[in-house]
Amino acid sequence: TAPEGHITLKAGISDSVLGGEGYRLTVSPQGVEITAPQPTGVFYGVQTLLQILPVETGPWEVPCGVIRDYPRFGWRGAMLDVARHFFGVEDVKHYIDLLAAYKINVLHLHLTDDQGWRIEIKSWPNLTEHGGSTAINGDPGGFYSQEQYAEIVAYAQSRYMTIIPEIDLPGHTNAALASYPELNCDDKAPDLYTGGEVGFSSLCIDKAITYEFLDDVIRELAAITPSPYIHIGGDEAKSTAKDDYKHFIERVEGIVKSHGKEIIGWEEAAQCVLSPDAVVQYWTNINYAEMAVQRRMRVIMSPAPRTYLDMKYDQD
Repeated sequence: TAPEGHITLKAGISDSVLGGEGYRLTVSPQGVEITAPQPTGVFYGVQTLLQILPVETGPWEVPCGVIRDYPRFGWRGAMLDVARHFFGVEDVKHYIDLLAAYKINVLHLHLTDDQGWRIEIKSWPNLTEHGGSTAINGDPGGFYSQEQYAEIVAYAQSRYMTIIPEIDLPGHTNAALASYPELNCDDKAPDLYTGGEVGFSSLCIDKAITYEFLDDVIRELAAITPSPYIHIGGDEAKSTAKDDYKHFIERVEGIVKSHGKEIIGWEEAAQCVLSPDAVVQYWTNINYAEMAVQRRMRVIMSPAPRTYLDMKYDQD
């Protein structure tokens, strides 16, 4: 029994309605109590307590009342693109803190694109040594060592947040193509790219080394990613023929599954024959989203004009 005026946190209560992430926040003249079936719920209850505190410095008074809260959506995600513009470990941790305050439970890290490769792959070191050296508009490049990535993952876990890593394929791959000539169909590495155009790059679909490369990348990434998912991109592959694209995505799903993970792909992946566990992420074309639903696939909703924070709703 807590002394009067204290804050009490308690997990393990029985309440089937609250589920794994819900909580009850009770404020009385005697003190504050946050109870939940799971520790996750206690954490979210603390976030709510922080939100109802006054802005001014303490001592604080909290209004009395009871809040019973549980999430409408199990997947509450945000994405951070560290490929076009690189952000260091401390910046990502700060972003995680901001997300946690709003009970976001998934952080999707876009780790590779035409402008930069941001995750160390020990068996292919030039991906970061060369491909990680640039960013869009000539901004400084950079990358995360596997140890730094593990640090970010652990930091997110301490705030009940799952990291979903994305390796964008088969387009958005100029940084990889510039790092290893053999990944190109003509064995010639293109120059590094710092512009903003999309759709011009593609891995060589018919080469065996393409899949050896991806097996190494997915294997190393899966080993340091507790999440059940690896995001394989699949968007804006304008330089890949449609049949080649389908063959590629379906083959890559097999690689991801061989390393104990399931795939998430951008909406274009709905064209492919994928396992029931695959997830499609809708961002611009509702026809692909509807196709995924018809195939009984799960869909992450992230329609760009509504949910991308760098896009205005209107010119004002």
